Amino acid sequence: MERARAPACPRPYTPRRPEHSPLYRVLADHFDRLERDYEERFERAHGPLRAAARRAAGRFLDCGLLEHGFARVRCEACRAEFLVAFRCKGRQFCPSCHARRLAEWSLWLDESLLLHVPHRQVVLTVPKRLRPYFIYDRRRLGGLSRIAYRTLSRYLQAALGERDAAPGAIVCVQTFGSIAHWHPHLHVLMTDGAFTRGGRFLPAPAHDPLVLEESWRRAVLAWFVREGWLEDEAAAAMLAWPHSGFGAHVGPVIAGNDRESLTRVARYGARAPIAEDRLRYHAERAEVELASDAASGPYVGVHRMSALEFLARWVTHVPEHYETRVRYYGAYATRRRLWWRRRGVVPEGTRGAATPGPAPGPAPSPAAAPSDDWPALRARKRRWAELLRRVFEIEVSVCPACAGAMRIVAFVTAQKAVRKILAHLDRSAIDARAGPWADAAA
Repeated sequence: MERARAPACPRPYTPRRPEHSPLYRVLADHFDRLERDYEERFERAHGPLRAAARRAAGRFLDCGLLEHGFARVRCEACRAEFLVAFRCKGRQFCPSCHARRLAEWSLWLDESLLLHVPHRQVVLTVPKRLRPYFIYDRRRLGGLSRIAYRTLSRYLQAALGERDAAPGAIVCVQTFGSIAHWHPHLHVLMTDGAFTRGGRFLPAPAHDPLVLEESWRRAVLAWFVREGWLEDEAAAAMLAWPHSGFGAHVGPVIAGNDRESLTRVARYGARAPIAEDRLRYHAERAEVELASDAASGPYVGVHRMSALEFLARWVTHVPEHYETRVRYYGAYATRRRLWWRRRGVVPEGTRGAATPGPAPGPAPSPAAAPSDDWPALRARKRRWAELLRRVFEIEVSVCPACAGAMRIVAFVTAQKAVRKILAHLDRSAIDARAGPWADAAA
C-alpha cells in the first residue's frame, strides 16, 4: 500500500535585493541625465516628461531600502529578528509593488466579481496614426474604453437579438507594446454572452472577428470626428485603407469554473510594462537589452537600445494620479450589480446557480471558491502574509528556524534611529524587502 503524500508546505520567505535589479541600476545611473536631455532628445517622440513620472522614479529608488525606514519583525519563540523595508506602492512602474496589487486584485475578482459563466478575452487595437493622440491627453484612454464596451455590447445584442442584454466586461488599458514602445490598446475580459435585466444569461453564438473589427474601426473614427480631433475627409480616407491598422482579436472560450485561467488572463491584461526577467543592463556601455514577449511580428527577439532611450520609453507609461487603467462595464459595473441586489435578482452564474455554456472544466478548489454572496460590494481586507501564502505559496508569518509565529514589534522611520540600528546590526547582513507589513506603517 502506497503511503499518502504529505501536503506541500509553503516555501520560506526569501527577501529581495532591489538595489541589485537591472531596473534599479539603470534608473539610478541615468535618470539625472534623462531629466537634462529629455526635452531635446525625447519629447518629440514620447511626449513631455511629466511630474508623475518624476515622482514614480524617485519613490522607486527608495522602494525596499532599509535606509528609508523599516519594520522590525521578531519570532515569539526563538526571538530571531529581521527587518522589512517599506515599499513605494507604485502602479505600473515598480514591478514588485504592481505584482502585489495584481495578486490582491485577482483574488478579489475570483471571490467577489467574476460569475461562473463562459468568458473570452478580446484585444482591441488602433492604428499608429491615432496613437499619439493619447500621449498628450490620457483622459482619452477612458473614452476609448467606453467606445470599446459600447461596440462589444451592441455587437452581442445584434447577435443575440436582445436589445437590453448586457455582457459583463473588465476593460484593461495597456499603453505599451512588447518592447515598451507607446502602443495604447485594450484587453477586455468579457462574458461570452449577455445578461437580461432579470439576470438570465444568454450564451453568444459563433463570433465573426471581421464584423467586430469593422464595427470597432467605424466607432473609433466616428468618435474622433465627433470630438474634432480628425477631419471628415481624413476619417473617410482611413476607412478606405485596405489595411486599416485596427484590430479585434477574439480569444478562445474560458469555462466559468476555470478560475485559474480567468484570473491569469485578467492579470495579463493589467500587467506592468517591464518584466525584469526580460531585461539585461550593460553598465559599461550604457545599453539595455530587452527581450520581446511577442511570438510573431516585427518586434520578435532581443532589442538593444541606449539606457536613456529605454528610460524614456519606461517613464511614458506611468499613469497620472487620476488615471484609471481598469474599468468595469455591464453586468460587472457597480450600478448594474446594485440594481440587481436592490430588486433581489440573482443572475445566473452566481454561487449555487447552474452554469450555462460549454462543458465545465475541473471543479474550483476550496481556496478559490467565493466566500461571500455575490455581489460583494466591498473587497475583504487581507493581510499581506495571507495573500503571499495563497497566491505564491510563500510563508512570511512563520519563523523559518523554529516555525514560531512572527510578530511586528516596531516601525522605525526616524533617520537617526534607522542609521543607528543599521550600524549596530551591520547593514550588509540585513535583508531588505519592500513588502509584507509596509501597509500598516502609515
